[in-house]
Amino acid sequence: MQAPTAGSVILAGVLLKMGGYGFIRFSLPMFPEASAMFAPLVWGLSMAAVVLTSLVALVQSDMKKLIAYSSVAHMGIVTIGLFAFNRQGLEGSMVVMLAHGLVAGALFLCVGVIYDRLHTREISRYGGLAINMPRYALFFMFFTMASVGLPSTANFVGEFLSLQGIYKASSWVAFVGGTGVILGAAYMLYLYRRVCFGDQKNADAAAMPDLSLREIALMAPLVVATLWMGIYPETFIAPMRADIAHLDARLAQAGVTGDAKLTAGHKVEATEEGAHGETGHEAAAQGSEK
Repeated sequence: MQAPTAGSVILAGVLLKMGGYGFIRFSLPMFPEASAMFAPLVWGLSMAAVVLTSLVALVQSDMKKLIAYSSVAHMGIVTIGLFAFNRQGLEGSMVVMLAHGLVAGALFLCVGVIYDRLHTREISRYGGLAINMPRYALFFMFFTMASVGLPSTANFVGEFLSLQGIYKASSWVAFVGGTGVILGAAYMLYLYRRVCFGDQKNADAAAMPDLSLREIALMAPLVVATLWMGIYPETFIAPMRADIAHLDARLAQAGVTGDAKLTAGHKVEATEEGAHGETGHEAAAQGSEK
């Protein structure tokens, strides 16, 4: 929590993904049966991480702590997707890790920008920054929406795929994981409202200058990358598709049984078509008898 801004960005963008890398590189491919056996335990820990850390983030008065707890909640979505044992979950977890590295790093940069001006991370010291820092408020809003998982942003793609994958394995885990999206919107929008909207109660915060050209040049590439990953994720998914398919084939031997009982659409259509065909033949036969 006390690390400088650069250290927090590196922690969120790189080091926080080491656990997910360990699962993908060692645990899942080398020990698929053991991983399947411990999947319910991982699901339980992941659900606890998603819900509890989101609730803790709601009551934070320190901006940096709030974003740090939100990072833990997003990593819970990653482990949920990894232990779904299917292609959608694996791809979604990979995309969430990439997207979180961009968005969480950008949010820590947003905190660092105003910390350099006022030297405090207490949310109560700010308010109404959209009045005197409109460019900052615009960037902060974009990354807040990206963290929430707004469509066309990077997090939406990864979270959607992860929850789709885990639904095939456990609908209850998908339900609890989905509440993390709702809670994420609650604490991030609550943070944004207290920092950028409302009355300017503190004169020192009201006197802060807006973003400089250097700070805009620092954040603009993150905006482009976040939109690119959200609008056309194939650019990022295609290079990993062959490796994901190999890992998925390896995990298929473990065979985690889901409770969703999904049925392929074409089979249902074929059955209905066959039923209609039989009914038609019966009607034709009755007409010929008459």
